Amino acid sequence: VQLQASGGGLVQAGGSLRLSCVASGFIFQNYIMGWYRQAPGSERELVARIGLRGSPIYSDSVKGRFTISRDNAKNTVTLQMNSLKPEDTSIYYCSAPYRNIWGQGTQVTVSS
Repeated sequence: VQLQASGGGLVQAGGSLRLSCVASGFIFQNYIMGWYRQAPGSERELVARIGLRGSPIYSDSVKGRFTISRDNAKNTVTLQMNSLKPEDTSIYYCSAPYRNIWGQGTQVTVSS
């Protein structure tokens, strides 16, 4: 059972990044998937979550800027992040939260 995230990096404010997460070892299409983030000294928080049929929910802080999507044929969940802000700097984690499966995290750093 594994979630492998990729796509983090360093970007200037206003820029974009795309995070991808590939799942293996479980029936991906049967689970809600999500992206969470945790900054130093802060608790882990929900960024976005996507249902089995693709219905998304977003935290208020990223609504209108981030888009979550899934491809059940490729066992992949993606987070497109636009108009990035310095406060988006964090480690981002891919998760199947109701299965308590977590990826290793990928660092996103947004410079001002």
